[in-house]
Amino acid sequence: MVTRYLTVIVLVAGMIPGAAAGQQQTIASADAGLASYDATREVTLTGTVQAFTSVSETAPLGAHVVLQTSSGPVDVHLGDARLLAANHFAIQSGETLRIIGEKVAYGSGTQFVARIVQKGTQVLAVRSVRGIPLSYMAPRNGAQTKSQGGTL
Repeated sequence: MVTRYLTVIVLVAGMIPGAAAGQQQTIASADAGLASYDATREVTLTGTVQAFTSVSETAPLGAHVVLQTSSGPVDVHLGDARLLAANHFAIQSGETLRIIGEKVAYGSGTQFVARIVQKGTQVLAVRSVRGIPLSYMAPRNGAQTKSQGGTL
């Protein structure tokens, strides 16, 4: 019985370094993919919204806006539409947007990805400076959305 437990412990201990190495490879691969976004290469697009889609059926998934610029239409990936909605950032056809972002390699082509979106005086960051899409975090419970002042 004791021999069986020792065998299991030795086997499990032997798997841990392999699992850690696998995790390091995954992290390294993720970092290599993120290296394609470089804030020093960012450009600013200004144009009129031709179309807005909150849920794209083609990759990259998420919200997209087709912006008519002086150079022609540009499909811009905005990330999670819930982040836009949670920040009351509605996008309608005909509106003028200013978008700071970068064209990155995606699949067999390229995709313009937004980091900051501006409509009038409203500004919203949708990606980190490393190009990682910011995610929407729902409140844990209804109490967080209620007013914090007053008596209970």
